[in-house]
Amino acid sequence: MDIIGKKNWYFLISLVIIIPGLVFFVLNFKEFGFGLNLSIDFVGGTKIEYQVPGKNEKDIAGIFKNENVQIYTLQRSGDQFTIRTRSLKPQIYKKIKQDITLLSNDSKELSYEDVGPVIGSETSINALKALIIASILIVLYITWSFRSVPKPASSLRFGICAIIALIHDVFVVVGTFAILGYFLKVEVDSLFVTALLTIIGFSVHDTIVVFDRIRENLIKTGSGNFPHVVNESILQTFNRSLNTSLTVVLVLIALLLFGGESIRWFIVALLIGITSGTYSSIFNAAPLLVLWQEWRSRS
Repeated sequence: MDIIGKKNWYFLISLVIIIPGLVFFVLNFKEFGFGLNLSIDFVGGTKIEYQVPGKNEKDIAGIFKNENVQIYTLQRSGDQFTIRTRSLKPQIYKKIKQDITLLSNDSKELSYEDVGPVIGSETSINALKALIIASILIVLYITWSFRSVPKPASSLRFGICAIIALIHDVFVVVGTFAILGYFLKVEVDSLFVTALLTIIGFSVHDTIVVFDRIRENLIKTGSGNFPHVVNESILQTFNRSLNTSLTVVLVLIALLLFGGESIRWFIVALLIGITSGTYSSIFNAAPLLVLWQEWRSRS
């Protein structure tokens, strides 16, 4: 299996997957003011979940409209309605709750959450800091760990290629949720950041396994045919990467089926990210080392 010989095709596949997500990320700015449909965890506001049998979105929206409350999002799942608005004053919240109770004798409030805009802004900043710091630490760690790698590779190249593969996985997940937000109004919350950090850790873990085998084979066989060494290293770790990812994916599928509504999109993000991480470790990260070495040898 000549993975390195077909590396440009694998790079093209990655672009075909990433570009649509980036397009919808840009389109979302018009509707949400950001590339993703952010939950109140990030922007602040009130999120209420009601169970109102026999009623539709128009009935629920009418109650909020009567109180001059703008609805940001209104989602329905069977008899359950999830409404996100600006922060509600206590008296308005009580009036809305009373009016919804009058819609149906069986109606009930399932959850209520209110987050101030300052807290939401702090959450956004902390999430960004976490992603940046994690990426920097990964580059430093890989550069140090692979400091003894034989030529023509270098420890810095290993670190940078791992980060590029990591960014690929983040783009895939973010792009997918940009599309889901555009068509299905799926919101991203603090659990989404948790999923991204988990994906980053998994992606780098899988990439390091391949990189470590490349280093071992370079020491054993020398670097006379670097593309061949990299290709053989990928094939030697291929089954391990797939088996490791498959066991995680099976667990996530079980959680997706039986874990409940509250963690559904968290699990979906992990599924997409781990699948992408397995792909990028095999078909992007190591081939990028070869591409870099070929570019250096021509210059």
